[in-house]
Amino acid sequence: MQDAPRQAPEVSALEVQLPPRRPLRPLDAFAGSLAQRVYASLREAILSMSFRPGDILRKPEICAQLGVSRSPVSEAVTRLAVEHLVRIVPQTGTYVARFSLAEIREGAFLREALELAAVEKVAQTITDDELTQLRHNLRLQQALLDDDDFDGFYQTDAAMHELILSFTGYRRVAALAETSWVHVNRARQLILPAPGRVQSTYAEHQAILAAIEARDPVAARAATRLHLGQLIGFLEPLALARPDLFEPD
Repeated sequence: MQDAPRQAPEVSALEVQLPPRRPLRPLDAFAGSLAQRVYASLREAILSMSFRPGDILRKPEICAQLGVSRSPVSEAVTRLAVEHLVRIVPQTGTYVARFSLAEIREGAFLREALELAAVEKVAQTITDDELTQLRHNLRLQQALLDDDDFDGFYQTDAAMHELILSFTGYRRVAALAETSWVHVNRARQLILPAPGRVQSTYAEHQAILAAIEARDPVAARAATRLHLGQLIGFLEPLALARPDLFEPD
């Protein structure tokens, strides 16, 4: 079966503004050990672009913000380095990793393979209760869109994809998708604030839901492929215009 060709993004990636910086969320917002909560707070700041690619991570400042000693911060930074979210340069410092188009392409490839298979299956097995959950998610997306709440929309967008993956009934699929998507997820922060992109994303979600409601696996696959394929088309010109955000290929 051959998928329909991808459409080029209708919004120039060069118009994108970086999301606003925000302080680290306090540790009581997260669960787990002290080191796990420090890791979660730092990871969230990196993925949300509050910590920009290339930023220096100054451990004393992080310790002061979170009210912790250096030990859990060092442990968290080591975990983030394993995920390629930070770079530790001996005798120089620790930096937020710049984007790598190679890693983003690989992550997008893996996520697309998982999600296309998932949405095909779900379109054939979806229950009425599962459809209700997806419809509720789309209504919430519309409300957030009306309120210009892009942070809320971004989170609800992610929740929709998680729902579809969970409806496969395969417990490890969502975890595999999240692992492959981590660098893509961070890069998405660059395109959702683009003029018109959130509205286009919502329309793409509506098309996916309509295909699932129709129990049409071919249409569901095509709509999902079109949706997931938008990212690279935005990022490639952005990498040329903003080389400060990207590692050289």
